[in-house]
Amino acid sequence: MRQSAMTEELAGRRIVAPETRELALLVRMLEERGAECLACPLVAIHDAPDPEPVAAWIERFIATPCDDLILLTGEGLRRLVAFAERRGARDAFLAALVKSRRITRGPKPVRALREIGLDADLSAEQPTSDGVIRLLSRLDLKDRRVGVQLYPDSAHEALLGRLGAAGASVDPVLPYVYASSAEDAAVVAIIDQIAAGKVDAIAFTSAPQVRRLKDVAEKSGRSEALRQGLARIVVAAIGPVAAAELEKLGVAPSVTPAGETYFMKPLVRALAQALTARAGRPAIDEARPG
Repeated sequence: MRQSAMTEELAGRRIVAPETRELALLVRMLEERGAECLACPLVAIHDAPDPEPVAAWIERFIATPCDDLILLTGEGLRRLVAFAERRGARDAFLAALVKSRRITRGPKPVRALREIGLDADLSAEQPTSDGVIRLLSRLDLKDRRVGVQLYPDSAHEALLGRLGAAGASVDPVLPYVYASSAEDAAVVAIIDQIAAGKVDAIAFTSAPQVRRLKDVAEKSGRSEALRQGLARIVVAAIGPVAAAELEKLGVAPSVTPAGETYFMKPLVRALAQALTARAGRPAIDEARPG
C-alpha cells in the first residue's frame, strides 16, 4: 500500500530536472512517485583544459604533503585522484592525502573521501565557503602549508584572503571546469514551457544550473518571462548555495530540504510534499489545453 501511494503522489505533474552526472538518479526518484520528467542537462563538467598546473600541484603535494587540504567539492577530489591515476601516481597521491589534515565544505567531499578509504578530519557546519571560513577562524594556521581545491564559477577571494591573513602558505588547484552540455535552443524550449505554465516544478541541484538558465534567458530576451514563470511554479533548491543563486535571479525557492540534509532524496521528498499540498487545484495536465 505504501509503495502504491508513493508512485501516485506526483501523477500528472511535469517536473524539469536540470542535472548532469546524477540525472538518471534524480529522474528515477521523481518517476517512481509518478512524475513526468523533462530532463534538461544544463551543466557538464570537464577536466581543466590545461593539465600542467594540475600536474604540478599533484607533484608538489606528493613530494611535500600539505599540512591541511581544504576540499570544497567531491567532484574536485575525484578529478584529482583520476588525474594522479592517469599519471601513474594514484598510490603516492593517496599516501600524501593520509598525511594532510583534511577539511571539507560539506557532505559531497566527505563521500568522495570515503570512496578512497579516508574521512574528513574537520567539516564546516554549513556547507558553504562562508562556513569553511568560520571553521578556519577557529584554527591556528600560522606557517602551515594549506592546499585548497577550488571549483569554477565561484569567487574564492574571501577564503584565500582569510588563509593569507592567518599566516598560511596557500597552494590552490582548480582541477575541473564547467561547460554547457545543452544547446541554447533546448534550454530556450524549457524556458518557454516554464513561462507558458506547462510544467509544475523545477528542481535545482547546483548553483551553475541556475546561472546557465539565467544566461540563456538573457541572451534570448526571455529574462522576465523566466522570472514570471518560476514565480508560478514550485521551485526547489537542494541547498543554500543554489537557493542564494536563485535569489540573485529574483526568485525565492519554495522548497528546500529540511535542516542540513542537502541530498537528492530529501530534495525529492520535500518537492513531493509541496506539490501534494497544491493538490487542491487540478494537475497541470488536466488544465493544459490539448
